[in-house]
Amino acid sequence: MTLKPPPAADAPAPRRTVLPILEARSLTKQYRMPGETVDAVRGVTLSVMPGEFVALMGPSGSGKSTLLQLLGGLDQPTAGEVLLEGEPIGRLSDSDATRLRRERTGFVFQSFNLVPLMNVVENVGLPFTISGQDPRSPELAGRIREAIALVDLTGKERHKPDQLSAGEQQRVAVARAIVTRPALLFADEPTGNLDFRTGLDILGALWRTCVERGQTIVLVTHDAKAAAYADRVFVVGDGQIQDEIVLGRREDHAAAPLITRLALLGL
Repeated sequence: MTLKPPPAADAPAPRRTVLPILEARSLTKQYRMPGETVDAVRGVTLSVMPGEFVALMGPSGSGKSTLLQLLGGLDQPTAGEVLLEGEPIGRLSDSDATRLRRERTGFVFQSFNLVPLMNVVENVGLPFTISGQDPRSPELAGRIREAIALVDLTGKERHKPDQLSAGEQQRVAVARAIVTRPALLFADEPTGNLDFRTGLDILGALWRTCVERGQTIVLVTHDAKAAAYADRVFVVGDGQIQDEIVLGRREDHAAAPLITRLALLGL
């Protein structure tokens, strides 16, 4: 009998391939209007890696928000497919798709969508309540406290929305979106209703969730100053990806390099 020699002690470990957490393959979305068909998204292909902060940037009407809704499973494409963690979400039943959105994704919108009669703790814990879990249990209560601390709202746990500023209300919305520890966080113009300084605070909170917790973020914005927080920027126009700009992970969120690149592209 021939014995195989043992592997060398210093043999390199096999490389682990990191797959995209989110993929769009030839996404198209058409809306049929009286006498015409409008192409809101036209053949978009992109991928997002785990832990990335990605921005979809473009002017109003460029198709960026429609693209985010397709990526987040809030709308179905006319053609193409979206894969979340390798699973085509368009092939799921309505109930499975709803559960996937609830358990694996979080959303932050321009409007805060807080429940007026609930305080900060109750609003942040709402996803647990909706899913039939007790947000007062030790584990979930700890996660709620952690999310509130991450957005710098410790000390205001018992405040209701009308006792908070607009920026603080949006921070509550961010905490609510991340409390379930979703694989993906989608943010659609989250600073649109805020002043400049407060908007930077929200972007800082989102960036910290990415850096400190490895949270994957897809941000939709028309503002280069907001997009400058991202690792990569997809420039969206006429329903297509016109360019991809790699900024990299950095502490300095100055928008000048991005604005210069956009100017060179004539955008």
